[in-house]
Amino acid sequence: MARIALVYGTTEGQTATIAERMADVLARAGHEPTLYHAEHLPADFSLSDYEAVVVGASVHLGSHQEYVTRFVADHVDDLNRLPAAFFSVSLTAAEGSDEAWATARSLLEDFLAETGWEPDATAVVPGALKYSQYGTLKRFVMKRIAKRAGGGTDTSQNYEYTDWDEVESFAAAFGDALD
Repeated sequence: MARIALVYGTTEGQTATIAERMADVLARAGHEPTLYHAEHLPADFSLSDYEAVVVGASVHLGSHQEYVTRFVADHVDDLNRLPAAFFSVSLTAAEGSDEAWATARSLLEDFLAETGWEPDATAVVPGALKYSQYGTLKRFVMKRIAKRAGGGTDTSQNYEYTDWDEVESFAAAFGDALD
């Protein structure tokens, strides 16, 4: 079984929750996943300590977190050498239309082109509206965006659009490919 670095970036926590679920799936399959927030890596972190890697980032204002982009760019040689997967968390994907999925997929592909990374597997994962974690201005803006997209607009609650079966299937398929 493989030692897997699971490195993620998160803003409101949904990507961290998704990474944790993937780690659970990989651990149940007998692998040894270790979770790392890409902005808070230990000083002695090295991908050479792992046999595989999964990276996750969320999209905000049309881009993935800069610190995840920097992590991938800084480690691209190791990432291209190891069995690797990337998942992109996007509210755009939550809209469900073909156009929205194409946009979310395009953002994922732009990230890979920008960094030069060629992972073995990729996934677009619908995210969540976490109104409870937004400031006044962001809550207002997100509500307007959600209204246009047909999403939840009651700001007294959060809305999760992540398809957990798809997340688990993606992690399980990656884990199976390592066996």
